[in-house]
Amino acid sequence: MSRYVAPAPEAIEAFLAAHPRWSRDGAGLACTLSTTDFSESLALAVRIGCLAEKHDHHPDLDVRWGKLRVFWSTHDTGGLSTLDLTLATATDSLFSR
Repeated sequence: MSRYVAPAPEAIEAFLAAHPRWSRDGAGLACTLSTTDFSESLALAVRIGCLAEKHDHHPDLDVRWGKLRVFWSTHDTGGLSTLDLTLATATDSLFSR
């Protein structure tokens, strides 16, 4: 049995309504966080990476000067899981702007 559970469509809509920086992007959730420079983007990516390691669930991260794109998806299932919603919420707590 998989440890991943697909969220109900209503749960996804509720998440998106409560977290305006996130959007659906294909089979996952994506957001782009604006940072002051490359080092802030990289430091945030490291914090998200540590969070991901604790949960053994890893996002796609695109580190750039002044921005970090985060994409949560459950690759094992080819779509969203409730863990993606949880970790996207946790990502927001790591970035307070």
